[in-house]
Order: sequence, then structure tokens, then C-alpha cells
Amino acid sequence: MREWVLAARPKTLGAAIIPVLVGSAIAWSIANSSAVQAPGLFHPWLSFVAGLCAICIQIGTNFFNDVLDFKKGADTRERFGPTRITAAGIASPRAVTVAAILVYTVAMILGAILVAHAGVPILVIGVCSLIAGYVYTGGPYPLAYRGMGDIFVMLFFGIIAVGGTVYLQLRIWPSQALVAGIQVGALAVVLIAINNLRDLSGDTKAGKRTLAVRLGPALAARYIVAVITLPYIFSLFWILDRELLAGLLPLISLPLAYSLAKSVLLTPPSAAMNGLLARAGLLQLVFGLMLGVGLVVR
Repeated sequence: MREWVLAARPKTLGAAIIPVLVGSAIAWSIANSSAVQAPGLFHPWLSFVAGLCAICIQIGTNFFNDVLDFKKGADTRERFGPTRITAAGIASPRAVTVAAILVYTVAMILGAILVAHAGVPILVIGVCSLIAGYVYTGGPYPLAYRGMGDIFVMLFFGIIAVGGTVYLQLRIWPSQALVAGIQVGALAVVLIAINNLRDLSGDTKAGKRTLAVRLGPALAARYIVAVITLPYIFSLFWILDRELLAGLLPLISLPLAYSLAKSVLLTPPSAAMNGLLARAGLLQLVFGLMLGVGLVVR
């Protein structure tokens, strides 16, 4: 059981939860504002179900990633990252595939509740999310093997996740959702970019053309630093929009961001980057929570 829990990659699940929390904060803020009229009402239970659905999609995607990376030779016993149960021989490829399908099935059941409430747009988002989760490493054109993983993460763990949560609640897709989606999505991209920089050597041997492989270690590290700064640049939007707390509270995470950026530049691709992944997850958590609090507290 411990190995299966680790295969679900619990330390990464914040990337699925934070967008739902931030999207819910935006929806709550709009629903309680007299300046904006929305056709929908805010229901906390919807956010809870959406969060569970997002977690299931990510766990299923992680399982598919586990088995497909093994089959493609990207995950071996020599990898720097945490143990992958397929590559380590703990579980068979068939067992991991069945587990992924089962978790996706739970996500579809939860998603049906959301579709019944909000209609076709949520159905489209859900179906696209499930398909994208698989083709991230599977199918004839796996995104992660073509250097498109960062775009996938920005969309589905940022812009679509935040905006979709707001739409689920209120039936609108405001500009605030786009900005917050870029902020949250950028910090999710940092996670995948550090992961790819750590695995650069193994991915190169396996023909996995991630952005880190294409850029090389030096440029890839600078790219990560640039992405870390992106959410703070977009904080200016909230200040100009007179949402001062939403713009200022996330700055509490700046010391974490600076420390992480410095470490990324100084740490060569190695197992030492596993610690940087944990710090990147913490950065996204703190930033996202502070953004959410800033949107709710007035």
C-alpha cells in the first residue's frame, strides 16, 4: 500500500487542489460583490466535488505516466527521482494501467455530478482533461516527449482549472480567472520543469525531448527562474484592479521564490533536485493560499 500511495505522488497533488481553491475564491468574491452580476450562485459543495475530481484525474495521470515512461525506457532503476513502482518491479504494467483506469472512472463519476449542474462546457473540460492526462505520456504523439509538457501544465493546472472552477460556480469566465490561472499555472510549470531538469540525462538517452533536453541545463535553469518570477509580475493586475490584498499577500512567498530560484541556478541535474521539487510545491501552496485569502478577505 505504501508503494501505491507513493506512486500517486501525494506531494504533487497540491497542483490539482490549489487551482480549485483559487477559482473558488474568485467565484466567492464575485458572488458576494454588488458590482458584478453572475447567472450562477456559489455552492461550496461544488468546489469540494471539483477538487476530488481534479485529484483523481491527477492520480490517474500519474499512474499512466508511471507505466508509460517505463515502457518507453524513460524510467529505469538508475533514475534520480523517487521510485516508480513499474520500473522498480513492485507492480506489473497491467496492474498500474488498471489502477489508472479505475481512478479515471471515479473522476468521471464525480465529473458527471458537475456536468449535471453546469452543463456541456464542464463536460468538454472534463473530457479534454482526461484525454490530455493520458496523451501527456501516451498515444502516438505524447506531449511530454515532444517538449510540450509545460504548455499542458499551464493550461490544465492553471488557466483551465481556475477558469473552469469559476464557470462551474457562476457560469462566467472573468478576466480575474485568466490572470489567476496564469499565476497558479506558472508555479505548476516550475514543478514539471525542475522534474525535467533533474531527469535530463535519462530523458536524453530515452529520446524524451523535454524542454530541458532541448534547452540544455544552463538555459533550462534560467527558464525556471523566469517562470518563477511570472506570478509576481501578474500580481500588478490585482493592484491595478484595486484588489490590494490579492496583489500583496502572495508577496509573503517571495523569500521562498528567491531561495528556490537561487538553488535552481546552483544545483546541477541530480537527485539533489528532489528537495527543490518539495520547495516548489511549498511555494505554489503558499502563493495560492495567500492569493485565495486576498480574494476572499476584503
